[in-house]
Amino acid sequence: MDCTSCGFSNNASAKFCSECGNRLQLACPNGHPVATEAKFCSECGAPVAAGAAATGSAPVAEDVSPAPSGAPSKAERRLVTVLFADLVGFTPYSESRDPEEVRSMLTVYFDRASEIMNRFAGSVDKFIGDAVMAVWGAVAANEDDAERAVRAALELVDMVDELGHEIGVPELALRAGVLTGEASVGPGGNEKGLVVGDLVNTASRLQSIAEPGTVAIGESTF
Repeated sequence: MDCTSCGFSNNASAKFCSECGNRLQLACPNGHPVATEAKFCSECGAPVAAGAAATGSAPVAEDVSPAPSGAPSKAERRLVTVLFADLVGFTPYSESRDPEEVRSMLTVYFDRASEIMNRFAGSVDKFIGDAVMAVWGAVAANEDDAERAVRAALELVDMVDELGHEIGVPELALRAGVLTGEASVGPGGNEKGLVVGDLVNTASRLQSIAEPGTVAIGESTF
């Protein structure tokens, strides 16, 4: 693994450069930082194996705070359920509205979506534009995690339908994809580490093929 700061060639397993001490981290072909065990970039979905490069940064102190109860102390494989949801009809809405009005609508959407995820014991991983990703089983596992995720997705669909009527945009809808399987969970679960793996990318693709106002689920979730 070559350090981009000084060019020194380090062992593939090295975390810091032996020559200049900078932290080494893999990056996808598009330049996004990725975990060393990742096969795909969690930011853009690009394969990491092809064209991955090491990036250097200043040495930082490691976080030694205790992990949440039930969270892995180091990266490990866990059975998780991933939910991806995306708004349909948001682009034409945002193009015809004042930016402050759009921001206000998204704030309401994010708050209500977070409340639904929390109520079904899911962990919100991130909001990306008008899309949301949540995970069940990353920090604490329940026998009915898959069912919880599906029920949360169905409530998200109903919530967005109500929101669309509230703001005078009845065509606003949500589509979601839910998939269950193994993924790599970092220390601290979803709060301090990434949930990565092909499962995440496949769940995103499920969401993209779902009809507006519906939830597409994988066979493993079913």
